[in-house]
Formats: sequence, C-alpha cells, structure tokens
Amino acid sequence: MADPITGSLLLGWETLFGYLSQHVVTCLIPAFFIAGAIASFIKKEAILKYFSPETKKTTSYGIASVSGAVLAVCSCTILPMFAGILKKGSGLGPAITFLYAGPAINILAIVYTAKVLGFDLGIARAVSAIVLSIVIGLIMMTLFPQHDVETTKTFGAARKAAIGCADTRPKWVIPLFFIFLIAILLVGTSALDVFFRLLIVYFLSMAVAFLLIYYFTRDEVTDWGYEIWDLTKKIFPILVIGTFALGVLAFFLPPETFKPFFGDNSLLANFLAAIVGAILYMPTLLEVPVIGTTLGYLSGSMAKGPALSLLLTGPSISLPSLLVIYRIIGAKKTLVYAGLVVVFSTIAGFLFGNFF
Repeated sequence: MADPITGSLLLGWETLFGYLSQHVVTCLIPAFFIAGAIASFIKKEAILKYFSPETKKTTSYGIASVSGAVLAVCSCTILPMFAGILKKGSGLGPAITFLYAGPAINILAIVYTAKVLGFDLGIARAVSAIVLSIVIGLIMMTLFPQHDVETTKTFGAARKAAIGCADTRPKWVIPLFFIFLIAILLVGTSALDVFFRLLIVYFLSMAVAFLLIYYFTRDEVTDWGYEIWDLTKKIFPILVIGTFALGVLAFFLPPETFKPFFGDNSLLANFLAAIVGAILYMPTLLEVPVIGTTLGYLSGSMAKGPALSLLLTGPSISLPSLLVIYRIIGAKKTLVYAGLVVVFSTIAGFLFGNFF
C-alpha cells in the first residue's frame, strides 16, 4: 500500500494534470479571451444605469439577470459592485438579482461547467440562475419595499443616463467580434478532427485579427489584453491550487464517501447540497472540480439534482460573503436572501434531477 502522503500527492498531481490537459487550451483560454473582451468593450454604465426603482421591471430585472455574463464578474468582485450600485440608487430587487446572478452566469463558469460536467448541466445552471435571480429579486423587493421608496425620494428625477461617448465603429463590429471569439471556443471544444479544428480556428483567429487592426484602437487592444491578464492572474492560480488540493483530499475522502448524501435526486439530497454550497467558500470555477471530482459527479457518486443545487448556491453565497452582505443591507435582509437562495436552489435541483 502506498504511503499516504506520497499517494495523496500523486493523486493531487494526477487530478490537476487531467483537468489542465483536457480543459485549458480548448476551454479556459478562449473563455478568458471572451471574458476579457466583455469587460473591456462593453460599457458597465450602460448596464448599471437601468437598475433604478423607476425603470420598467422587465428591463431592470432582465438586464440584472444577465449582467454577470456581460460584466464578466466573479465572486470576488460582485460584492463591492453590489454595494456600489445600491449606493448609486439601484432598486433593491434588481441589485439582489445582480448579486445572485453575477457569479452564477459568469461566462467562464458556464463554459467550464458545460465542458467538464456536461452540456445539460451547464445549460441548466445558466437558465436556473437567470430565473431564480429574477424570482428572488422580486420577492426581496416585495418584502422590503421601503428601500425603493427611500431611494426614489433621494435620487428621483436627478438620475441621469450614464452613457459614455458614442461609439464611432459600425454597429456590426462588436457583435461580429464576439461571434468569432465564441466560434473559436465552440470549435475548439467540439469533436471535429484535430486538423479541421486547427484549420477553422486559424481562419477565425485571422478574422479577429482583421477586426482588431481596422476597427479598434491600440489603447482598446491593450486594455483587452490587460483585462485578460487581470482575470487570469486572479482566477487561474486559485484554480490550479484548488484542483490539486481536491485531488489530495480525494485520496482520504473518495467520492463514494458522499454517495449516501448526494447519490439520489431526493428533496433531502438537494437540500443538503444547497446547504453545503451556502457554507463553503469556493473561488470562481473551483466549484466545478469540487462537484466533478471530490463529490463524485463524474464517477456517478453524486446525482445531477444535488450537483445543480450546489452550483446554484456555491458561487452566490458563502459564510464569508454573507458577512459582507450583512454589512451592506443588514441582518434581516441577509437572512431572508440566504434562505431564498437555499430554498429555490433546492427546488431547482429537485426538478432538474427528476424531470429533465
């Protein structure tokens, strides 16, 4: 029998190498480029200005529910942004919707989930996060209406649109730019022959380069590179260290250990998974190897319902983040928010596990 220390370290390296070799080039690198482009080329003010109590609900909640993908926020940046939009006069409901959906539909997280855990779970995560964020935001607005009354009195008609300078580029450039980047990601992760994948990616990369040369300034391209590097240095080292640590942990706690708790799609299993997600602090993307390897989703020890429940709670709330949220909106609102996240994540996991 292998020495425990040696065996655990070997399993850690094996787990890390497996994730990196399978997902870095074809998945994470293109996703970092897309996330960097989102952060660089889409004006944050154009999103945040729609969060006021006076804005039409279909507009404010719709934008808030998908702004995590647009703004490329992660769990470490969502809290100060949440505090910031509240301070600038956001309605409580849209702000809560933004708080919940932001990390949950981060483009990196959705792509990584679909690539590692399966396309169905990736789609279920994105759709559920959007729907739940709107529902939870509307409930919070209904339960605590005084916030919006006070915000309207304070800001009222003084609120001005925060649109920046007009973009001189043709309107089709930015959408086409993102289409090319997403196409590179999809082709890179497809089952096509390696030769055809490389050929298609080459021509798509040339198309991206053409747009950058003729329609973007040097400063814009530099800023894009900075955003890519900023996201990479914040997320990738934690992902590497966390994945290695999970492999070491799996030596002492194999996935079969958790099967009695998360091995079926019962309401209890989904509730326990939601509670675990609400307690643990997991940096961006680390929830994927936690579910896939440590809890055994990829080996069949964890059912898909509890997997979704944990994916819906883990990135959005944790004990450390709840302490920060408490400082921002108070104890009562924080407790209600945490309870709603756990309850609705449990329901979503139960429905997904039993009916899809």
